[in-house]
Amino acid sequence: MSGLDWIVLLITLLTIIVYGIYKSRGTVNIDGFLLGNKSFPWYHVTLSVMATQASAITFLSAPGLAFSSGMAFVQFYFGLPLAMIVLCITFVPIFHKLKVYTAYEFLENRFDLKTRALTAFLFLIQRGLSTGITIYAPSIILSTILNIDTTYTTIFIGSLVVIYTVYGGTKAVSYTQLLQMSVIFSGLLIAGILVVNMLPETVGFGKALQIAGKMGRTNAIDFNFDWNNQYTVLSGLIGGFFLQLSYFGTDQSQVGRYLTGSSISQSRLGLLMNGLVKIPMQFLILLIGVLVFTFYQYHQPPVFFNSYELGKLEKSQYSPELNKIKSDYANAFNDKQAEVKKLEIALDANDESAINSQRVLLQDADKKTKAIRQQAVDLMQKNDPDADTNDNNYVFLSFVTQYLPKGLIGLLIAIIFLASMGSTASALNSLASTTVIDIYKRLINKEDSDKKYLAVSRWATVIWGFFCILMALYASKMGNLIEAVNILGSLFYGTILGIFVVAFYLKKIGGSATFAAAIITEAVVFACWWSNIMAFLWLNVVGCLLVVIFAYVIQIMENRKSKVLIVRRPVSPD
Repeated sequence: MSGLDWIVLLITLLTIIVYGIYKSRGTVNIDGFLLGNKSFPWYHVTLSVMATQASAITFLSAPGLAFSSGMAFVQFYFGLPLAMIVLCITFVPIFHKLKVYTAYEFLENRFDLKTRALTAFLFLIQRGLSTGITIYAPSIILSTILNIDTTYTTIFIGSLVVIYTVYGGTKAVSYTQLLQMSVIFSGLLIAGILVVNMLPETVGFGKALQIAGKMGRTNAIDFNFDWNNQYTVLSGLIGGFFLQLSYFGTDQSQVGRYLTGSSISQSRLGLLMNGLVKIPMQFLILLIGVLVFTFYQYHQPPVFFNSYELGKLEKSQYSPELNKIKSDYANAFNDKQAEVKKLEIALDANDESAINSQRVLLQDADKKTKAIRQQAVDLMQKNDPDADTNDNNYVFLSFVTQYLPKGLIGLLIAIIFLASMGSTASALNSLASTTVIDIYKRLINKEDSDKKYLAVSRWATVIWGFFCILMALYASKMGNLIEAVNILGSLFYGTILGIFVVAFYLKKIGGSATFAAAIITEAVVFACWWSNIMAFLWLNVVGCLLVVIFAYVIQIMENRKSKVLIVRRPVSPD
């Protein structure tokens, strides 16, 4: 990056961090640290909720996913508006009226302590692991810019977020997220406009989408039902609904955001606006990835987008072989570019026969470049078996750093940093609140001063930050980060949601039946995932339904057992 980019990056980051810390000054009790004294208006809730969900993973991996496989991922969010409606009707008023710090406090009132502890434990595992992935994402950026190993950048980024989360708590998180989302929306709009402007003069926005479409990158909607297809309209509406309902309704990282609303109506309005804005926002991010794909049909992309791993190979004993691969790759790209231009001519002439013929030739040329690229990946593994050979997360970053004008590079990288810091800080805050409220305060030290609980909350943030940094060091093995974090969530969210569904709607089922059902269900969900029986979104549906069914059956068995014991109990003589 240029000096100007570094200045823009540092000024943007420091301004927002200092602003958040300044606005959160005077946090002296646990209510202020964990819930921001429940003082925020609806628009603040909306932006905070969106910022918590929109991590650096969103802005790094989503364009890379669209680049490699198209826009089908947008269907993942189709169940979100429906989930927001259910939350506003059921979850929000109950949580507000009970004046809880965490969602899991409600479960003890409804069931018992062991069910509350189990649910909190499942959340802590899931969110702790997922937060590691969100820390790893911006470390990729810094690693690429400085050309150093992600281990060092991961430790630096994680430590930075932990420091300002420990100091300011929820207020620091929420106030910084307000500015973050404003900068993010502006930066994304500018990036999209610039991608189109950098295409050849003969290729406008419409033709760019046509070219990408002929190569299978504009497949945003799929109405077919396929149990093993990750992204379809049906899996998005049903599986996505269950996942989003569990995420926003039972995940403390989100519950803690809308509990900061000054009233029930403000929290509701904030969630509804999130449901309306999130799908267009995600569509725009994926669309940028598709436009970047078209851009790289006219400009030769690197043989491997992760410059750090490629640099290691260039300095190795296999450098001559790599140079040969690069030469073959350049020749294959020139051949593909010729086919792209022929397709462009066919599109201008609106000749369907020529378009279909050219599409096949272009796809064949694309397969040839991919085969040569795979040779570089194989050589990379030969040189270093532990090399990170998935560069999907580096596609958009590579484009930004190589082609965008000075100053804007720093701004866009700042956006990705800010997104990561916002979501990571929210997650750390939720991990701390659950640990203190549901574990420490309930099981270890029930009677202590507010000052002591505040101190424990800050220490819990530090400890979880350390754990998440350790997890982040292994995140490179998980492939595309946006898919990895959602798969990880799907292993737990269905079970957690099922517990809350029973709590809200099945009043005759008790804690023991629900506790047993949750444990059995979690084992089944992991077995389904391990056996690769279904696409991950369906795990949320299966998990929720199984908890309800198992809990119902177990409760019936318990009731019958109780009746038998009552009947068999001997009657004492008068």
